[in-house]
Amino acid sequence: MYEEFYHLSGKPFQLTPDQRFFFDSRGHHRALAYLRYGLEQGEGFVVITGGIGTGKTMLLQALFGELDTYHVMAAQLITTQVEPEDLLRMVCASFGLAHDGFNKATLLHHLEQVARARFAEGRRVLLVVDEAQNLPARSLEELRMLANFQIEGRSLFQNFLLGQDNLRRTLQLPSMEQLRQRIIAAYHLDPLSGEETQAYIEFRLNCVGWSGKPTLTSEVFALIHTETNGVPRRINTLCDRLLLYGFIENKLDLSADDVRVVANELRQEIGWSVGAGSVSDGNAPASPKSGGNGSLQSSDADDLSARLLALEEEVARIRAIVTRERKLLRKAVLLQLELDAYDDLD
Repeated sequence: MYEEFYHLSGKPFQLTPDQRFFFDSRGHHRALAYLRYGLEQGEGFVVITGGIGTGKTMLLQALFGELDTYHVMAAQLITTQVEPEDLLRMVCASFGLAHDGFNKATLLHHLEQVARARFAEGRRVLLVVDEAQNLPARSLEELRMLANFQIEGRSLFQNFLLGQDNLRRTLQLPSMEQLRQRIIAAYHLDPLSGEETQAYIEFRLNCVGWSGKPTLTSEVFALIHTETNGVPRRINTLCDRLLLYGFIENKLDLSADDVRVVANELRQEIGWSVGAGSVSDGNAPASPKSGGNGSLQSSDADDLSARLLALEEEVARIRAIVTRERKLLRKAVLLQLELDAYDDLD
């Protein structure tokens, strides 16, 4: 619709990730550098975290576009809350391996065999897990076990984990110590700064042949950053609607007032809130550098979440012990009943 009006070759702010629109911000540049470093090392875990909409999936697309140069066989897994054995089935499926009806030992054997075959070809196996914050601690531990596949001291299996802030808290659990020791690089993606927000918008417009129309003032860029808190997905949503609004109103020059109108419409339709991108998406509500009660409350909340996850894990462990002991007790009772019956026959 608005593409023809503004003489654009396509939609600059589509929500579907497209590698053509990868914006090499300072944060994304560093995150990609850590992923490349991990590929060069060929072992261990690399962990990238960030709030919803900060561009983790786009980062993956940029990475997968470079994999041929590293001689890697890679698969991407987008997870839900799955238990360890179901996770192994999903991993096997990601690499095109048979998985239905097999037990855990067989699944691990299949994965080791394919890793050894690729090693013989001079290639390595990489599993990239997106939305890894959904994985229970036990399933993350299962991924660690895959790193034990080795030949001549060289790892056959490598893992990259991408997820939201909850992933960081899970990895801080005491039970995750062995996995933490295998993390060779970790980075947290923050939202874009004000300057980066303007550069991001102009970059995406230039990707579709922007010739200066619509015109956007510095006040427009500043207000977009305030409304979106620099979260790329929120920027895309707001800017897409802004261009549609400009087309409907026949405007070649867009102002801060136009941004306010569109933002108000989004608030009424989808509960859009000013500057809430980072907070509502799971990032800390205040920077530790800001001081005051905000950062203290954020730190306390993170600590409380980590303690809660630890308690939940402990409860699950205790439940497993109780279940096992109940089974043993039931077997003992049945055995005693059989012995009593035998004594009665005497």
